[in-house]
Amino acid sequence: MSLFLSFLLPLTYALPPFPAVGPVSISSEVSQSIAIASSQSTAPTGESDPERQKSTEPAQYTGLAIVSHSSPFELAVSANFFQQMKRKAKTAITVLSSLIVYVSINSLARALNPTAFIWYHEDKDEEQWISTSNSWLDRKACRWLGLCGTSHFQPVSGRFGYRGAAEAPPEVDNFWRSFWPSAQNSSDNWDDVERSLRQIPNYVFEYAPLVHLFSGEQFWPCDIAEHLYHTTPMLNYTPIQSQSKHETLRNLDQLNQWQHGWNVFLTSNDNVERRPRWIEGEKNIPESNETDIEQPWADWDGRVDGDIPGDTPEERAAWYDSGPPSQREEIDEVDDRLKEELRKRYGGHPVRIESIAGGRSDAPAILLVIDKGNGIVDAFWFYFYSFNLGNVVFNVRFGNHVGDWEHCLVRFYHGKPKALFFSAHAAGEAYSYEAIEKIGKRPVIYSAEGTHAMYPTPGTHAYILPWGLLHDQTDRGPLWDPLLNSHAYTYDYDNDTLRASTFSPSAPTEWFYFNGHWGDKFYPLGDSRQYRFAGQYHYVNGPLGPRFKHLNRRKVCQGPDNSPCVIKNWIVDTKRSKRWTSVGSGEESNPATDFHR
Repeated sequence: MSLFLSFLLPLTYALPPFPAVGPVSISSEVSQSIAIASSQSTAPTGESDPERQKSTEPAQYTGLAIVSHSSPFELAVSANFFQQMKRKAKTAITVLSSLIVYVSINSLARALNPTAFIWYHEDKDEEQWISTSNSWLDRKACRWLGLCGTSHFQPVSGRFGYRGAAEAPPEVDNFWRSFWPSAQNSSDNWDDVERSLRQIPNYVFEYAPLVHLFSGEQFWPCDIAEHLYHTTPMLNYTPIQSQSKHETLRNLDQLNQWQHGWNVFLTSNDNVERRPRWIEGEKNIPESNETDIEQPWADWDGRVDGDIPGDTPEERAAWYDSGPPSQREEIDEVDDRLKEELRKRYGGHPVRIESIAGGRSDAPAILLVIDKGNGIVDAFWFYFYSFNLGNVVFNVRFGNHVGDWEHCLVRFYHGKPKALFFSAHAAGEAYSYEAIEKIGKRPVIYSAEGTHAMYPTPGTHAYILPWGLLHDQTDRGPLWDPLLNSHAYTYDYDNDTLRASTFSPSAPTEWFYFNGHWGDKFYPLGDSRQYRFAGQYHYVNGPLGPRFKHLNRRKVCQGPDNSPCVIKNWIVDTKRSKRWTSVGSGEESNPATDFHR
């Protein structure tokens, strides 16, 4: 309590002081009236008295002592002054009392139930995190008022961060490119059974999504191999090895020996706010050489009126929920026949894909294909960025983090695309394939500025907060075709086995089993880059990898299997005229009634 009082004591000096009672002048008319009334009651008419003439001068008050004779008017002025002082005192007491009550209740609640204030993974390190600040006032304001690192806050303006004039030129060392090939996955050693397990159906590539990146993006797609080259693994905030030693995609899983990898963070060797070139990824901006590109429908609203062709309720029930793995035994024979057919049709032959649109990026995408039985195949497309730029609320930016994994899931049923899931801010939404905008057969995705959240349309996308206070922005920026540069795998979830596919047989697999975070641990309060307001951090932890994205989900949505999964047959909320699938004779027009329809 003594510490609390010592914190509140300076606030009392900031209260508005009681105004000093200086000389208060009464108007000449009032003083003259007082003088006349006095002369009439004490002196004969026409009698001159110098002392009495002085009373006609304005009456003066000095301090609280009345210099001239008291009168009803003078008493009224004095009473009004004391009323003003009383109101100001009540206001000051109310403010202080409210502050004391808030701090007391907050402190008591945290003492009785500290877990109630753990909203995010970062909150588990609350005490240690706050203690890193060297400012006593900052620590107290953080614990009692929830205002942490206020001196570190800088309003958002223009581009994020800065780059000094003497910044190093673009890198020419591409040593990290050697992290990708893996001699262990040589296809020469595969027999027919092994090759069939690594085969990806051709329809997965035919319906591969295209991605519109934001035209004003600051942080573009990146190569996970290059990301490893510029990071150092740390056990929380303690380096595990020197910066000169680089983990590769072929040995990244060895970091799991440190507390099983859960508290290992791939920490940037550079200050991210100085915008190192590897973290921006500008060299990975896709460029298309196509001149004759099929365009999407300009007025496509994504809404499907009535039943979806070829998708009856019974069929949708078959692919909507893939069921638990224990129910796959009764259809093993069917699965084996399907795999054998795929092996005969595509085994050992390169997949031919027509490039209809989009440009190639030097940042490879990751494709994971999972056969879930009963004709259901899930194709996960993962996209990696070395930095996630958080959104802005009231000119305050929250949610930055190093490393960013986004993904799109395409669910197939007997070779036909049925639904897609777009990841966005640890959640996302699902849509029917027919509702999504397409170029040819291929779905089109829109990646949001900074956060890289995925949406089905360009424009503004509000989430969590009302009135659009928190929102993402998408547009028809550079069109990225991930198929032109990707590493494809098949994954057996039951056995936790990742296999390089026949599409990219030399792709390493060890990186997939890394249990740690693909970015920095959220910065301490003592770090000048960190602050926290209303429970939201400026910098948060880097994300976990694709292995932890609920790959075995029974439904298309990423949430728990027992939660509802809404698959939308529309992609916009605005009401539009009905799309008619055929033109009939119509009804006869009746002006008397049509006006009121």
